[in-house]
Amino acid sequence: MTQADRWMLPDGIAEILPADAVQIETLRRRLLDLYHSWGYELVIPPMLEFTESLLVGMGRDLDLSTFKVTDQLSGRTLGIRADITPQAARIDAHSFPRAGANRLCYAGHVVHTRPRTAMGSRAPIQIGAELYGVESLQADIEIISLMLESLQIAGIAQIHLDLGHVAIYRSLAEAAGLDEEQRRELFALLQSKASADVQRWVQDNVTDPQVAAWLRALPGLAGGRECLVRARELLSGAPTELEAALTDLQRVAEALAQRYPAVELFFDLSEVRGYDYETGLVFAVYTPGHGQALANGGRYNGIGAVFGRDRPATGFSSDLVSLNTLGRAAIPADCAILAPLAEGAEGQSLWRTVEELRRNGEVVIATLPGDAEAEVQSRCDRELVLDNGDWVVKPRG
Repeated sequence: MTQADRWMLPDGIAEILPADAVQIETLRRRLLDLYHSWGYELVIPPMLEFTESLLVGMGRDLDLSTFKVTDQLSGRTLGIRADITPQAARIDAHSFPRAGANRLCYAGHVVHTRPRTAMGSRAPIQIGAELYGVESLQADIEIISLMLESLQIAGIAQIHLDLGHVAIYRSLAEAAGLDEEQRRELFALLQSKASADVQRWVQDNVTDPQVAAWLRALPGLAGGRECLVRARELLSGAPTELEAALTDLQRVAEALAQRYPAVELFFDLSEVRGYDYETGLVFAVYTPGHGQALANGGRYNGIGAVFGRDRPATGFSSDLVSLNTLGRAAIPADCAILAPLAEGAEGQSLWRTVEELRRNGEVVIATLPGDAEAEVQSRCDRELVLDNGDWVVKPRG
């Protein structure tokens, strides 16, 4: 290994240097303050957990994304979290049980064995909110609203919201009598948006002509609010669970159109993301010029059952670094005051002045022997100057 190679970071792992770090941390604080103002309480789950609690009920994708290590104390397998959502569900069900609504929020690093996109990070900073204990559609509307507020705070100018409902595919798969292997095959085709392949697969695997017609129509049911009208026509007579899902989507669309008229709504009734563990409404937000979702979420009832407390649940999460990169939030300039070298009585007086300035929120940088003048000038726009026995702040000339 060469000297240069020794300091290289693994692919998909990056360090965050001061200029970006202060912006990311400022955005993190603003978002957590937003969640606090909505009644969401902060939790800080551990980076490591036993895999039995970290991965249970969350599907194969999360299992493959999770780094696993052996605990030297117990000999059991530990997982380095790849998603904070199951940890929040465990906290609601076991560590912090509460009757009725329980609103939790979080922000922290997660680690993925492989990046989820070609140039994506393997160590994103996940931030999000979860709402437990409320089955009502109003809980989903609250979570989606909070997600949209988050993007606005981050300075995302154009927001496109995609809405779907897992119950649509699940109810049709059940009506078709598909076994688990067949559901997985069709799931993969729908996820890849391979419409022609879906048509052929349905022809070869679904015998009921009515159900086959419904499944063939599914990939084409995507678009604006008119998509819901077409869905009621093409899926007429479908299972009641599907009808209820369409009604939910309509109600959510009406509520969000009133609250956020500038947000463009898009519906995809063949959306099956999160099929392994999500149970109802699913949603994601995009911005033009960026192909990946900036935030996503959905309803995932029942995940707490494995912890002994079956609770309704809905939530969303986002990558804080991506929000900061793509957003246009105004971050205050990190201007500082230069404190000169001083000794004796003048030094003591200077120290008291510096302490007072720092308590009032100012950044004060003390000059040290050997400081590079150019480095100091790049950060300090003001300086402390002794004026008639008092230290006063003046602009740097």
